Amino acid sequence: MKQLTAVIDHIGSAVLLLVRSLKFVPTLPRQFPRFIEQCYLIGYTTLPIVTILSFFIGSVLALQSGYSMENFGAKQFIGTLVGLSMTRELGPVMVAILLAGRVGSAITAELASMKVYQEIDALVTMNIPPERMLVLPRLAAVLVMMPVLAIIANLCGWYGGALVCQYTHFISVDSESYFAALKRYMGWKDITDGLYKAEFFGFVIVLVCCHIGLSTRGGPREIGAAVTRAVVTSLILILVLDYFVTKALI
Repeated sequence: MKQLTAVIDHIGSAVLLLVRSLKFVPTLPRQFPRFIEQCYLIGYTTLPIVTILSFFIGSVLALQSGYSMENFGAKQFIGTLVGLSMTRELGPVMVAILLAGRVGSAITAELASMKVYQEIDALVTMNIPPERMLVLPRLAAVLVMMPVLAIIANLCGWYGGALVCQYTHFISVDSESYFAALKRYMGWKDITDGLYKAEFFGFVIVLVCCHIGLSTRGGPREIGAAVTRAVVTSLILILVLDYFVTKALI
């Protein structure tokens, strides 16, 4: 019961943080340098690992599905399976998990350190709201960069699957047939639904990590605990919200 109460309290506090941050949206143009910096940290520095993992996830998906579908004479649909799986589910979820582990932990550690060492209190004393300076640029940056990362993840996964299909002897599906099957059964709604998911997951992750970082109390030991709590909470929220978002989009 205490854990459930704590989760509800965290959710309510995160929503209040969002409301306070949205009040400063008109000041966002003045935060443009911080916005660009966060776009670089969230997007560009995460891009290499997203590219590598997406390529091999698509490759493994094609290999596993090709081995099974070959027995049923349905290997011509491997492109469809890989395309839809990456676009609607694996792409946005994988990017969100990477964001939580790599960017979310860094955000929490930075804000928790500022809170523990009273830098947040110094900002408040100087009449600088931390929501305007520290939270809003990150929320704006993740809304811009998450669709970009999701699109790149989809493309890398598709091409990884295409290479496996073309050069694996028991599949032997050429790239033209692979991408023809991918296009035939995948529409724009499948792509946009995946982008909506990525956008929503990224926004929730950054909001939760900002909230946990800003609410850290205690000494240096609490910084590590806050990072762990933020990553675990983000991963749980991704998987739980994935069900409800998927159901809403179907």
